[in-house]
Formats: sequence, structure tokens, C-alpha cells
Amino acid sequence: MKKNLPDHELCERVSSLFKTLSHPQRLFILCVLCEDDLTVSDLEKACGASQPVISQHLTRMRLEGLVDSRREGNFIYYRLADSQIPVLIRSLQKIFGA
Repeated sequence: MKKNLPDHELCERVSSLFKTLSHPQRLFILCVLCEDDLTVSDLEKACGASQPVISQHLTRMRLEGLVDSRREGNFIYYRLADSQIPVLIRSLQKIFGA
């Protein structure tokens, strides 16, 4: 067996990440968050989805370590949790010719 193969745990984590990214609306949310920190209300307008749907997507992405949040007064702003996420998004865009 080759020594450069990732371990089973890493493969599970990457698989889980790709499952999260496989939903078009979650991927779109990440693309929008590459531009700016946004509230759920902002994301509703950008995605054309309801607050509960956006919140469910954000919860899944938070558990996956893709998004983070911060409170400012009455508002919660969502942002990318890692500076490498825009690099990942750009790489996917290049692969798929976008």
C-alpha cells in the first residue's frame, strides 16, 4: 500500500465536507459569504429562501467548520470560518469552468 494515502478519519471528514458542499444552496451561501459577512435576513434576500431553510444550512455548515458567527447588537453576522474557503471555492469554479 502507498505511504501517501490519507488515513480513514481524514477520508471521513473530507467526505462529510463534500456532502455539505453538494447542496447548491449551501454552496451559494458560501460564495456569497466570500464577499462579506451577512445576517440571515441578508442571506434570505440573496438566496431567495426562507429564514428556517437558511438557518438549517448555516447550522450544518457551522458543524462542518465552514461558517462562524458574531453578534453585533440585535444582529448575528455569519462569516467564513477559514480563510482557505475562498481558495476552495475558486478552485471548484476553475474545475467546472465558471
